[in-house]
Amino acid sequence: MRRRTVTSGGLDELLDGLAPAPTPAREEAPASSPARDREELRTEFDFELPRGYVDDEGQVHRRGSMRLATARDELRPQIDLRVKENPAYLSVVLLSQVITQLGTITDVHAGVVERMYATDVAFLQDFYRRINSEGHTHAAVTCPLCHGSFEVDLSGGRLGES
Repeated sequence: MRRRTVTSGGLDELLDGLAPAPTPAREEAPASSPARDREELRTEFDFELPRGYVDDEGQVHRRGSMRLATARDELRPQIDLRVKENPAYLSVVLLSQVITQLGTITDVHAGVVERMYATDVAFLQDFYRRINSEGHTHAAVTCPLCHGSFEVDLSGGRLGES
């Protein structure tokens, strides 16, 4: 492997050549303008599980929230010994890191996700994929009876509710 040596003089010239041209000063919009409010990034999404998580006291928790994943969230499971022994465990660890609340439970750990019903874990995996890759919680569906197409929100809204 070759090493390149850069002298400080050459580096200064290189940086000067890469510096962007100064832009004219412009007025910034006030913090409470409608345009600024629309540009804010949504980082947490509410959901409602199809079945619900049953805790040790028998209480069912269906509503929760999930935050957007960071690069660290995606990388951390790769060094987890449980994932190294069983790669299928990756989604359990990943979901436990991004679920911020589940009913009254605020400490969602891998043990909680392990005890969820398979339908709820599948729902959460799809929900994770949607908010982290597509940026929304909507899905296009087709009615099996009339074959009409429409969009539903996976975040827990039920038909007829607004």
